[in-house]
Amino acid sequence: MKYLINRKTLSALLLFTIVVTSSCKKTFLDVNDDPNRVTDQNVTPELIFTGAEVATGARQATGSLTFAQNWVGYLSGVGDYAIVQEETSYNIDFGFGDVLWQGHYGVLFDLYTAKQKAMAKQDTVLAGACMALSGKLWQELVDMYGDIPYSEAFQNEKTRTPKYDDDKAVYDGVLKSLDTAVAYLQKTKRSTFAGVDVIAKGDVTLWIKFANTIRLRMLIRQSETPGFNPTTELASIKASGGPLGAGESFSVNPGYVNDVNKQNPFYAQYGYTSAASPADANPPVRGNNYIINTLKTNQDPRLTRFFALVGGSVVGTNYGAASGNPVSTAASKFGPGLLGENAGTANATGPTQAQWIMTSVESMFLSAEAKARGWDIGIPYATAEAAYDSAVSESFQWLKVPNARDTASDYRANIASANWANAGGSVTSQAKFIAYQKYIALTGIDALESWSDIRRLNMMPNSGYISVNPARLSNSLPVRLLYPQSEYTTNGPNVTAEGTINQFTTKIFWQP
Repeated sequence: MKYLINRKTLSALLLFTIVVTSSCKKTFLDVNDDPNRVTDQNVTPELIFTGAEVATGARQATGSLTFAQNWVGYLSGVGDYAIVQEETSYNIDFGFGDVLWQGHYGVLFDLYTAKQKAMAKQDTVLAGACMALSGKLWQELVDMYGDIPYSEAFQNEKTRTPKYDDDKAVYDGVLKSLDTAVAYLQKTKRSTFAGVDVIAKGDVTLWIKFANTIRLRMLIRQSETPGFNPTTELASIKASGGPLGAGESFSVNPGYVNDVNKQNPFYAQYGYTSAASPADANPPVRGNNYIINTLKTNQDPRLTRFFALVGGSVVGTNYGAASGNPVSTAASKFGPGLLGENAGTANATGPTQAQWIMTSVESMFLSAEAKARGWDIGIPYATAEAAYDSAVSESFQWLKVPNARDTASDYRANIASANWANAGGSVTSQAKFIAYQKYIALTGIDALESWSDIRRLNMMPNSGYISVNPARLSNSLPVRLLYPQSEYTTNGPNVTAEGTINQFTTKIFWQP
């Protein structure tokens, strides 16, 4: 397995105070003791931590996750580029998720290293922050791949071929780690923490709420599994301040600027280049007709915040269509709610905006579902309806919809699929109702979460998000990714022991 050791040179790490790429290359072969180069001995946990914070944000915007944006109906191809047969037919292979796997493990290695170094200095707050960020990435890996190397990961002095742990056991281990992270974060922080923390500027309360949100998301994910009892974890979440609330998005900004490799990662991926005359950064992908038509049908005021106007209207494309789609210049990119104002111009705000890691919107929808399930996590809402109303309002405000609160109220009152009167009386119906509105609110923001909700609840009103490619292998989405080819090459016995993996039938443990 490729757990390479030294990720950047010292000079590149120092440049993290401005920006960092999401590269994950390390090597076992750096054995010379050159005093002028970075070594394991002279790189501090603070230096690694800052870089890992930025890299975690970059994972949220990585092009390796564009497949999920396409699969769930947020993005689609265009008429002047050939469709990707492997992706649009769901006929994925062992190379499909390779870069994604290595990218996540690369950042996890950095967080592990920073945590170990922090603990050696008895800096428990820094260690706790590393563990909180790691929890998010570990959960995402399980949600995509199932069983993964966890307990033996990064134990290079013991093994270069770590075993695969059961996916449920990984979840349990991550939840215990997050419990510890919260306890660590409640200790006295060092004076240096605020200066190296480019997410929360040393606000440990925000860090604890982020860790609690990841814990809540992991509990919600398991909510459909027989016999699941979250009581102990819920009490811990409540006792430590609950999850992220209104206005508490967890975002990173080391000082993004509109320059090469220094832009906000989402803008760099889906917006425009930093050239004097900005070019389209990603012309092969545009808005998907599925979500665009949903927003149009509902007269949703968020439409032009999620997607840009082209010739006075929002224009989408059909996912998987080999012909008939508009060309890239005639279809809509993401809009100002995601890319910032004036995207593609000299005064664009998107290149310098913070990169979200976990939005307040997602957290508040998770809280609303928790309330619907009767879970007490200490949120300031007496009913599931009140929690849901606040989550919808938060979406409108996060996207900067004009007159957001009143507009959100009108939306909830006038659109049947958004009106709580139609949520039903059962836990299941209310959970699906909330998750569907979360799906809309997370357009472009977190497609992996939406894919997970579809697999968990099947809450979509129809299957119009499915690829129209006639060569598709199924009329439903894959339930997982296949293990990457790099694992079969470097960790063959352990990955082979997992048996035959099928993207449609080998479910993640939390899937019904």
